[in-house]
This record gives sequence, structure tokens and C-alpha cells, in this order.
Amino acid sequence: MAYQHDERLDYLDAVRCFALLMGIVFHASLSFMPIYIGWAVMDEQTSEVVPSFVLISHSFRMPLFFLIAGFFSHMSFHRKGLHSFIKSRLMQIGIPLVLGWFLLRPLLIAGWHIGAESMRGEADILVGLLNGLSSLKTLPHGFLVGTHLWFLYYLLLISATVLSLRFLLGINESLKRKLSAICDRFIEKVLITPWFVFIMALPSAFGLWFMQHWGIDTPDKSLIPVFAVSFLYGLCFALGWVLHRQAALFERLANLSWTQSIICIASVCLTLVLSQYEGQINLVNYGLIKVTYMFVYALTIWSLVRLSIGLCKTFLSKRNALMSYITDASYWIYLIHLPIVVFLQIAFAELPLPWLVKLSSICLITFLITLLSYDLLVRASFLGQLLNHKKKASVLYNLFLKKLRSGRGF
Repeated sequence: MAYQHDERLDYLDAVRCFALLMGIVFHASLSFMPIYIGWAVMDEQTSEVVPSFVLISHSFRMPLFFLIAGFFSHMSFHRKGLHSFIKSRLMQIGIPLVLGWFLLRPLLIAGWHIGAESMRGEADILVGLLNGLSSLKTLPHGFLVGTHLWFLYYLLLISATVLSLRFLLGINESLKRKLSAICDRFIEKVLITPWFVFIMALPSAFGLWFMQHWGIDTPDKSLIPVFAVSFLYGLCFALGWVLHRQAALFERLANLSWTQSIICIASVCLTLVLSQYEGQINLVNYGLIKVTYMFVYALTIWSLVRLSIGLCKTFLSKRNALMSYITDASYWIYLIHLPIVVFLQIAFAELPLPWLVKLSSICLITFLITLLSYDLLVRASFLGQLLNHKKKASVLYNLFLKKLRSGRGF
């Protein structure tokens, strides 16, 4: 999901890359939860720190992704036009969603099967893989569900909704101009005020109230859109979309301050404290606690979104070859990482190592495997053109040719 180069926007590519790569750490940490949550496997080494990390990291990584996706979608729409934009969305999002599902769904089912057996000491990899493949026999039942690729499905739905609303408003051009001007003025005033995160937290808390749990639901069980999830991610996408109309305002969004940092720390701490009351419906003030939690959690979302953008702007504004390479690879890495993570979690589950060593190892090995596959199989192939709009030379292949031409060998 790469976009045309603009020096002022390099850090936004880095933000998107960060949001995607955070997914590896998030999924890799789930086997170290101190209670069984239905994940493929539960490691022998668990930690009380992991639930806090899972709760906080899950709060902002996808809202951050959808915000940046909205920004770049508006950019792409106005550069390419409607028809080219729709074609690009279908090629870059729709095809990876469908093809990725057929590849990843059997592997994930196999991982769950092998993981469940491994906890009983009876793992059979071949049987697990065969069970994964046999799951395709149930089609069309379960088509496009049960994987981490749900975010692509929602990205398509939200993009289609935004285009439809834009078309309806365009029927009356005068009304469209007035509403656009009002929207631009409102966004400018919201970003100027130091209360930005509080203002954005209000509608976000509304969406969070309708989630099944105290947090953001993962809508991977059905193709029927979940209202609360669609509303929250749609809000993030829409903000990114309208922000591109006034791209300079992103400079304000990315400005860091001690006040914002304090608000972020306070909201994170309050979220962790109040989360322990989830499900305790017999408490006298349960309703008030839940309302407070939803607002504080929403405040955490936008505080961390803003902090992430600010840190990337501060440290990753200057374009360099390594960062460009990783941002190009990040989409592919996220698409294929989950089965690799699950199988590594199973392999590490019974090793007598500290949980943090295991978690770090799983993340690092996953990153290296996916990055290697990107360089050798994707970057210079039609897949690279599909995911990043154009083919680029493989670094390892070029290094190999350079060695051969130099006559020095390896």
C-alpha cells in the first residue's frame, strides 16, 4: 500500500508501517496471557504484564491505520479519479483479501488444531495441515471470515460508503460546497484547540459503548458489518479523508507537547485501573464506571494516535533507503504474519525460557521470515506491483548479481 513520494508525508508512511508491524507484536503476545483466551496455544511462561499491553496496543493500532488509510485514500482519489481509484482499491485490497483468505485460512485452522493438541502432548502437524485444507470443503459457508484480514473487508466497506456519500452530496453541487466549507472550518478549529483528543473521544466513546466487550471488538466472525466497529473505524477513516483536504493541519496533529504526553499517560493508567471492573455488573455504580471507562478508553485511543504520529514525524521525517524498504514491505508482512506467529508460538510454548525472550524471538523470527519472503518472492514480482503499485528490484538478488559480476563470490 505505497503511495507517490512526497517528502512532507514520508513520516505518514512510517506511521502506517508502525501500525501494521505493531500487529505482529500484538498477536505474538497473546499466547503469553495468564488466562486462556481461546488462542491457538497457551505458553507455559505467562506474564501479568501482557494483558495490559494487549489492552492498550489494541486500542489504537487499527484506529491509527484507518486514519492514515483515509488520508492516503483521499490523496489517491484526487490524483487518479473515481474509476482508477475504484480499480486500485479492488486490486490492492480486494484481491489480497480473497487470495490471502484462501492461503491463510487453512493454515490458521491447522495452527489452532496443532496448538490444541500440543497442549495435550499429542501434536500431529500433518493431520493439522490436512484438517486445515479440509476446512475449504465447507465453502461457501465461512467465506472470508476467520482470519486477520477482516480489516481489508472493512476498509473496502468504509471506502465504498464514503464514495457513496460523496456521490449523493455531489447531486447538489452548491450544497456540497457549503458542507465541505463547514467541515473544513470545523476540522481546523478542532485541531487548533488543545481539546482535540477530548472532542474526538466523545463520538468514539459512543461507538465503544455498543461493543460486546470493554474495548474494540474484532469483527472476524461474519461478513455482516458490526455497527460499533464500522462507526469507530469509519470515524477514523473519515477524519483522515477530510484532513487531506487541509494536509497542512497534519502538522498540528503531529505536534508533541508535555500536556499531550501527560493526558496520554493519565488516560492509559485510568484505562488499566477501570478495566478490572469489566463484567462486575453487581457493583452499585457499574453503569457510571462503564461510561467513565468508555470515555477514558476513547481518550487513550486518540492520545496514542496523536503521540504515534508525532513521534514518527519527529524521528522518521527524513526519507532513507532502509525505512522506505520496510514501509514497502509492511503491507505484505502484515498480510502473511499470523500463521507464522502461531506456529512459532506452538514451537516455543514448552521451551524453558523467560516469556520476554520467547516473545522477542517470535517477533524477530516472524519479521525476518516475512521480510525475506517479501524480497525474494514479492518485491520484484507481480505481487509487488499489486501491493505497492510498482515492481522494485530485490535487494538480495541485486547483491547476488553484484557479487557474481565482481568475481569475488561469497
